[in-house]
Amino acid sequence: MSSTVPIAGSNITAPTPQNTPLTHAPIAAGLSRPTVPDISEDKEEDNEDEDDADILREQALAMVQGKLAGLIGKSSGYLESLPVEVKLSVEGLKGIQVKHHELQNQYKRECLELEKKYLALQKPLYERREAIINGSERPSSEEIEAGEQQSIKDDEDYTPVPKDDKVPSAIPEFWLTALRNHIGLADLITERDEGALKHLLDIRLSYLNENEKEYEGKPGFKITFVFSPNEFFENESLEKSYLYQDEVGYSGDFVYYKAIGTDIKWKEDKDLTKEYEIKKQRNKNTNRTRLVRKARPTESFFNFFTPPVPPSDEDLESGKYEEEELEDIEDKFQLDYQIGEDLKEKIIPRAIDYFTGKALEYEVMDDEDDDYEDLDDDDDEDGRFDDDSESEVELAPRRRGPPKGRGGAPANAGNVNPEECKQQ
Repeated sequence: MSSTVPIAGSNITAPTPQNTPLTHAPIAAGLSRPTVPDISEDKEEDNEDEDDADILREQALAMVQGKLAGLIGKSSGYLESLPVEVKLSVEGLKGIQVKHHELQNQYKRECLELEKKYLALQKPLYERREAIINGSERPSSEEIEAGEQQSIKDDEDYTPVPKDDKVPSAIPEFWLTALRNHIGLADLITERDEGALKHLLDIRLSYLNENEKEYEGKPGFKITFVFSPNEFFENESLEKSYLYQDEVGYSGDFVYYKAIGTDIKWKEDKDLTKEYEIKKQRNKNTNRTRLVRKARPTESFFNFFTPPVPPSDEDLESGKYEEEELEDIEDKFQLDYQIGEDLKEKIIPRAIDYFTGKALEYEVMDDEDDDYEDLDDDDDEDGRFDDDSESEVELAPRRRGPPKGRGGAPANAGNVNPEECKQQ
């Protein structure tokens, strides 16, 4: 997601300018450009003068930016100067905006119900997928044929797999591979985590029952990781629930409230979120030594199930946190929510594309787009982009994935428009 995730009970994001017309900004006062001599017999002096001019321009720009920063969050006085009858019209427009917000909230609620409907329709497909992945069932000839047609569409040189009547075979490390092929999650999975994630049988999506006390009456969704018996923890499944605020935010989308994770019941000496070190200690009185094992937190994918905790209102009001600390907390919330959204919107609906690596074509192309900028006519000095010639114009790949971080209805949700029903 590209937008900021507000933290419940706080207002960490920077304030925005309020009614500050550009004509009132310091720039309008006019900052004369520093002048330098036009002619100089000494080129070195010329360069020094130009350097001095650059320094003066930078200082002037810094001064303007500093003054503008001081205006952030402050009123220009324009609204206060309006006649009473105009102020009443402004208040009336605010009232209309309130009604619009109420309709937007209703619209998003209905989108959420539509997502639930199509997830129920997709459930048999997900159950069938799980059975094939784990080898309890084999794919039908129709399923194989449809898959091969898609493979030929993706790659003209694709060679169909020989058919046989062998018994169903599980796909080893399917979910570990799929998670590894997601750019963001790959950074979270350590070598130590792989042993546990090899036991991952399925990743499931469900929506919260707002009537349950645990969810405080909030809408949201849940990601469930199902495991086979393993040597790392006793849990058969690990869950992560994401709660939204009751009403949509200023942007018209649901706003992240908080997350709830499963308490992992680690087996002895198997906690992957901790590292152990052996230290030798000496008794000051008896001079005897002993070995002590100490645990310390370490990076692990399984920290995902211990979501960040928002600061309390009391801590915020008391000034307990510095601005940099609050920004760090907000970054952690942003990352935590983005992982949940990517599991919900990308990995679960398109697990086979992440397993095969096809999904990476979309992710990589999105990253490449950020490396390009539009060219002005003056930039095209070599004439490579003439209207009559396309031979040297770089063309985009055939497929184009959705923008990264964008929420939406579950993939393949019939006629649901994910742009309209996106959640952030």
